Amino acid sequence: MWWLLRRIARVWFRIRSRFYAAVVRHFAASCGTRLRVNGWSVVGKNTHLGNNVSFNGLEVAGSGKVTIGDNFHSGPGILLISQIHNYDHGESIPYDRTKIEREIVIEDNVWLGSRVIILGGVRIGEGAIIQAGSCVVSDIPKCAIAGGHPAKVFKMRDVEHYEKLKAEGKFF
Repeated sequence: MWWLLRRIARVWFRIRSRFYAAVVRHFAASCGTRLRVNGWSVVGKNTHLGNNVSFNGLEVAGSGKVTIGDNFHSGPGILLISQIHNYDHGESIPYDRTKIEREIVIEDNVWLGSRVIILGGVRIGEGAIIQAGSCVVSDIPKCAIAGGHPAKVFKMRDVEHYEKLKAEGKFF
């Protein structure tokens, strides 16, 4: 009996994942091949997804442009905030009705841990890894490993090994 329940669960997971991916494809501005979406996700009309993108629940809040490169992978609960309130030069306090769009760029081969928040105006460099629970408020360089609130680089990947795997086409 347990084997039947397990099989039903696997089939349900595949159906659910395909549905989530179809929703993301419908709303995204562009989407590459091999999209895997394993949790409810919301993207905007200015969201551009590369090839071999996999996430487990991602929300794009705001109407700013969001670009996610190839071979992206993330845990659940990712939040990308691509606009801010006009608090500096607005017509009221603490902010007015206007919104300021801020672009987010996530380059190729980036891995985000669970519950990462990325604010607008940020670029995450190729091959970077962001620790779970981090809030990224400034740019992260190529092959950096960053974490915290706000996220700070605390280590660098082995760039030589990274470039070797990249040249061999070994992507997860």
